[in-house]
Amino acid sequence: MLDPNGVSDAVAFLREAQHTAEARFHKLCDEADAMSIQGYLHDGTVVYWNCASEKIYGYSAQEAVGRNLLDLIIPQAAWPEVRASVRQMFETGQGVPAGRLTLQHKDGHLVSVYSSHTVVSLPGHPKVMFCMDADMSELAQAETELRIAATAFESQQGMLITDAQDRILRVNRAFTQSTGYTAEELVGQSPEVLHSGHHEADFFADMWRTLQAQGTWQGEIWHRRKNGEVYTDWATINAVHNPQGEVTHYVHTLTDITQRKQAEAQITRLAFYDALTHLPNRRLLQDRVHQAITARQRHRHCAALLFIDVDDFKGLNDTLGHEMGDLLLQQLAERLQNHVRDSDTAARFGGDKFTVMLDDLTDDLTVAAADAERTARKLLSVLAEPYALREQSYRSAVSIGITLFHGPHASVDELIRQAEMAMYAAKAAGRNKVRFFDVQMQAEVSHRVALVNSLRDGLKQAQLRLFCQPQVSHTGHLIGAEALVRWLHPDKGMVSPAEFIPVAESSGLILPLGIWVLAEACRQLVDWSARFAQSDFTLAVNVSALQFAQPDFVEQVRVVLADTGADPRRLKLELTESMLVSGVDDVIAKMSALQKLGVGFSLDDFGTGYSSLSYLQRLPLNQLKIDQSFVAGLLDDHSSAVIVQTIIALGQSLGLTVIAEGVETEAQRQMLARLGCEAFQGYLLGRPMPIADFEARYLTP
Repeated sequence: MLDPNGVSDAVAFLREAQHTAEARFHKLCDEADAMSIQGYLHDGTVVYWNCASEKIYGYSAQEAVGRNLLDLIIPQAAWPEVRASVRQMFETGQGVPAGRLTLQHKDGHLVSVYSSHTVVSLPGHPKVMFCMDADMSELAQAETELRIAATAFESQQGMLITDAQDRILRVNRAFTQSTGYTAEELVGQSPEVLHSGHHEADFFADMWRTLQAQGTWQGEIWHRRKNGEVYTDWATINAVHNPQGEVTHYVHTLTDITQRKQAEAQITRLAFYDALTHLPNRRLLQDRVHQAITARQRHRHCAALLFIDVDDFKGLNDTLGHEMGDLLLQQLAERLQNHVRDSDTAARFGGDKFTVMLDDLTDDLTVAAADAERTARKLLSVLAEPYALREQSYRSAVSIGITLFHGPHASVDELIRQAEMAMYAAKAAGRNKVRFFDVQMQAEVSHRVALVNSLRDGLKQAQLRLFCQPQVSHTGHLIGAEALVRWLHPDKGMVSPAEFIPVAESSGLILPLGIWVLAEACRQLVDWSARFAQSDFTLAVNVSALQFAQPDFVEQVRVVLADTGADPRRLKLELTESMLVSGVDDVIAKMSALQKLGVGFSLDDFGTGYSSLSYLQRLPLNQLKIDQSFVAGLLDDHSSAVIVQTIIALGQSLGLTVIAEGVETEAQRQMLARLGCEAFQGYLLGRPMPIADFEARYLTP
């Protein structure tokens, strides 16, 4: 017989061993930080939940034990599949194959895990299914980011990746399509294989210095395709660093901007150069003269403007025909270009009239006048030589008027008028002569001085009035208005803005005048908002270059908005391209600051200035405004039509609205609409009118 005491001791020993094994099991599972371990009964009830499970799924053991698996971590859509798998494992005693699962966190977000299962059966105990889950969230995120990166790499932009020694490791399809090289031809090569020869060594040295100092570089760069064609890319290069801060790779992103550059060149050619003579046209001349006037503010060197008119040109056209007249103008233009300095500007002003601006003469007015006269006399001689008009030799002569300027006091139009008046004085003296603008021609200048004083009084005595001209969509709905200033003089009546605005510009009165218009427009917005239902349109206000250049211009606008309570989203400031000639970074900074307030921007008279499309990309604009000179020539001048079409296409490509000003006929409006223009302004839609008339016609209480 067995000793009862011995049996009892054995049972106690076995129980203690089992208890010790269970304790060790629990300790092992609880300390498995990287592995979530859960235990479930056949109905899904949780009986074990280790610390790692708390971290991965968000439930504490106290919250999880006793609840059902499905309610805790299984997305509802997976319930049927999980029930079937659990039933299968308990029936067969074997776990399903290990694999990736997507489960659910306490807060609802999905958790990617690698899960394996086993069913444990002990005598006297119910079967328990243990799940061992490894958190794969970071791997899943990395895989997602890799997929996104792979998709981005195959974007429409050309991309290449180089190592730290600038050897090409990989290129995308867009890059091979743009360059004509295959990936096999490029891998292992240096990007120098694309060099066009258009850049000096200093260009690339500066690029690498910037990359090393800042970790990034961007700019225009000329490249050469495999077929030898040279094109322009907008390139962005970013350095990739390892955790130690060492450069491991460079990522190049390249956008072919050749078409955009061609569009820029086309606009420049059509807008600023004469089609017959290829000389700068009147617009470009005015811009150059404006720049020269501005330069006189920095130094006192003189400049001169020569106004040249062909004597008896009408007689040539009448006798030999317009074709011969065109030939003479072409040859005359060539002679002008060949006999002025590179720093000077020879331009065709219009018809048989030409101009030459002599820049950077001496600061001695007497010496400068002598230099200008010497140049004019040389031109008289050169232009009087015979012209070969097909089979005929033809002699012609010109009359030249000269005006000198050496300070910022004269406007562009003033200088041109002075030179033209002097030219007519030369004609009156017998033609083929040179004359200077002199004291006897000062009547107009005296009138200007009187006008400045009168305008200054008008500002003080509240003689100015705000008029509005409607802006209408292609559907005929009012979408905005342009605020325009008018001067109601007590004696002269309504003074034309064409008369007093240039005077205000040149005298500096444009600064107080501009603030008055801005404040009055904002007050009007507030008044309309209170009184009319249809007052959610924008009101455009012109800003002069001088006004915008003021260091505190942004603060001026902010103060006006605060004082009046106007909604900045309904205020649009119209800028001109002349503001972009210099200081574009300051312009962009001011525009961005005002845009943050809600103020919008329109680029006025677009196509008549001298801005670069690369700057245009950077400006926070809302709208391009087609200049009325192009609209006027739209129906009968091919160049104007091409420029308008190009501007509309450019605006659409940049995501900007386009409005045409100076629309006077239904035919113009229909043509603009066919070209894709969505908004119009001009006499056809409504003339500038007093506020009361504007309200009566367009606003409903």
